[in-house]
Amino acid sequence: MTEKKVALVTGANKGIGYEIAAGLGALGWQVGVGARDAARGQEAVERLREAGVDAFGVPLDVTDDESVAAAARRLGEVGRLDALVNNAGITGSVPQAPTTVDVDVIRTVVETNVIGVVRVTNAMLPLLLRSPAPRIVNVSSGVGSLTRQAAASGEDSVGPVAAAYSPSKTFLNAVTLQYVRELAGTGIKINCACPGYVATDLNGFRGTRTPQQGAATPIRLATLPDDGPTGGFFEDAGVVPW
Repeated sequence: MTEKKVALVTGANKGIGYEIAAGLGALGWQVGVGARDAARGQEAVERLREAGVDAFGVPLDVTDDESVAAAARRLGEVGRLDALVNNAGITGSVPQAPTTVDVDVIRTVVETNVIGVVRVTNAMLPLLLRSPAPRIVNVSSGVGSLTRQAAASGEDSVGPVAAAYSPSKTFLNAVTLQYVRELAGTGIKINCACPGYVATDLNGFRGTRTPQQGAATPIRLATLPDDGPTGGFFEDAGVVPW
């Protein structure tokens, strides 16, 4: 079994996920690069290794039971898992006005952004529970904050009206809190991270932050000390209101 701490980052072949993997690797972690496309995942692994990161590929489609089970077996071969960063996510096709949205779009987004997180988390829990300092980070979004949404009108800081993506992140936040309640006393720290409006293909690269900036909070939450928080929702500036 490796003596290094080990992390698995889903959706890590590009964007924020890649930078989370790079950042953890720079801290001396061994990092599993979860990617739905195995070839793109391996390309990311090679780039990370060239940068000095101890990275390995983990083919992983969070919407597929067998793919997730195979990923868990792959981590089992490594021998440990100290941090799980559930980063993989999709926006779904637009527009998403609630009065006209295709309900299949909502189903598809929830399948990845919420059910996928549950599927991966449950598959990785046995390994996480063996870690002396297990951490789970669910990459959410400020648009999932009901407080911010309630104060918004039209398109502003909480993004466009979206009946699939924004509620999927609210759903993810709620599910996260249920994990916190069930796993209280196990030593696992579980938090949500808002990376901010990052320029990635998720938003057509319209974001105002870099992927490196977006990765900062997830990295911090994945490496929390023993006295760090659990059951919180954080961004670079501090706490995000639920």
